[in-house]
Amino acid sequence: MEDQYLSSGNPRVDYEYRRRRNKEAMRHQVISFAISIFLTLVAFGAVAAGFDKWFVIPFILLLALVQVIFQLYYFMHMSEKGHEAVQLFIYGGVIIGFVTLLGFLTIVWW
Repeated sequence: MEDQYLSSGNPRVDYEYRRRRNKEAMRHQVISFAISIFLTLVAFGAVAAGFDKWFVIPFILLLALVQVIFQLYYFMHMSEKGHEAVQLFIYGGVIIGFVTLLGFLTIVWW
């Protein structure tokens, strides 16, 4: 995509470009929202179906992880340019949280 601050000097062309970009962004938002709702319904269905808890709990956690990724990349606009620092902090926080959890689990179980 072109840079959002690029201007051709023609207001009509800039308007059409912004309108096309906004339409595409809205389409991504709606698709992501629909997928999130679908994943939520699948999680409710897994619980309502009465599957074993050893299947349901990891399955729901996996669906939650997928939803978090959708939320970050589409609703929080992290897939766009200029969000590299935010991505660094989020990924760093995830890594630190995972290492901390792994450390506590190791201490408790050994």
